[in-house]
Amino acid sequence: MSVPYETAAREPRRSPETAEEHLARLLGRALNSFELPDETIRRLDCALAYDGSLHSALHSAGLHRETYRHTWLLADGSALTLWELVHNTAPGAEPQHEVYVDEEELRTATGRLPLPPDTPDLELTALAQLSCVPVTRQTYTAKDSADHARRLLRRAENADRPGADIAALLATASGHRITQAFGRPCRTGRAGLCFSLYEHAFLLRDGGELSLWEVEHTATPDGRHMCEVYETEDAARDAMERRAAQVQ
Repeated sequence: MSVPYETAAREPRRSPETAEEHLARLLGRALNSFELPDETIRRLDCALAYDGSLHSALHSAGLHRETYRHTWLLADGSALTLWELVHNTAPGAEPQHEVYVDEEELRTATGRLPLPPDTPDLELTALAQLSCVPVTRQTYTAKDSADHARRLLRRAENADRPGADIAALLATASGHRITQAFGRPCRTGRAGLCFSLYEHAFLLRDGGELSLWEVEHTATPDGRHMCEVYETEDAARDAMERRAAQVQ
């Protein structure tokens, strides 16, 4: 006599995750999801299907970083991709998630991550020197440039950040690019300051150019990352020197 299957004890098969559910999970775990352009979120509201894949991975000395490509098929037949960066800040630490709208921003964010603690001092010195070498400029990215300017100014914490006149001028930006002008590698497990300087260059509607200079540093009482934005490179570098002097 055959014995019937004990179907009550078997877990029900989980339905595939919908595009909407996956987007909600991605945005829910990303620390910087509030920085995504409003237009991007509106477009994703009509997503029909979703696909994701591992783009790259690096694991060393207890530190790890992975990047994932998340692509949605939209109702108008186009596709939209978000890039997720997953990393830990120290060996054994919980992973942190960040999300970006293009690979350029992803590369910039990845470049800010700390190096493995076993990186030789000589290599750290070489990296610090190389980070000061001017980088060949890239062509402008003609995508969400005005929104990029808005998000840059919104995260600036310095009182003397660019004002409403600059914000109004950049509201019509038709292109932008990001170049790292200076960076001091952070080494996990060692006391020290981390400074990075980025030029955000914008192509204006009349064909002119305007650059803002972003300083990221950990010269804060609790060691957290802080963002400051200035209208000139000299002002940004002066700010870096002041911040470094305050903690010495």
